[in-house]
Amino acid sequence: MNLHGIVRGAITTVNPDLLVPYYKSNGFTQDATFAQVPAYAAPVNVPIQVQALTGRWLAHKDLVNIQGVLRSVHMYGNTQGIVRADQKGGDLLYFPQVPGGASYFWKVAAVLETWPDWCHLAVVMQTFTSLP
Repeated sequence: MNLHGIVRGAITTVNPDLLVPYYKSNGFTQDATFAQVPAYAAPVNVPIQVQALTGRWLAHKDLVNIQGVLRSVHMYGNTQGIVRADQKGGDLLYFPQVPGGASYFWKVAAVLETWPDWCHLAVVMQTFTSLP
């Protein structure tokens, strides 16, 4: 049963979804100096629900030492944070920090919940304005 789908209409009435580019991590390549450069698949537009992190999740992020500007994102699909076994460095989303503001890249820092058809993520704003 998709409980998220059942409540989605009520949620989006108060806080509309954003349609944003999603960049799936493809691991990394190496530049001329053999430094690792993150690699991403071509972006796909996905609807996301952006919210503040709750106190419970803020306490969790302190335990894993995540710093910076953070947001909570709910989205359909299965997004990944850092997966060392697969040598992937975290998927990216591109959306504004505040409604109507400039857009930034946001890296998936932690997967807070994952279900067969949706996931709940903690994302951290990145300082780069274009992909490497």
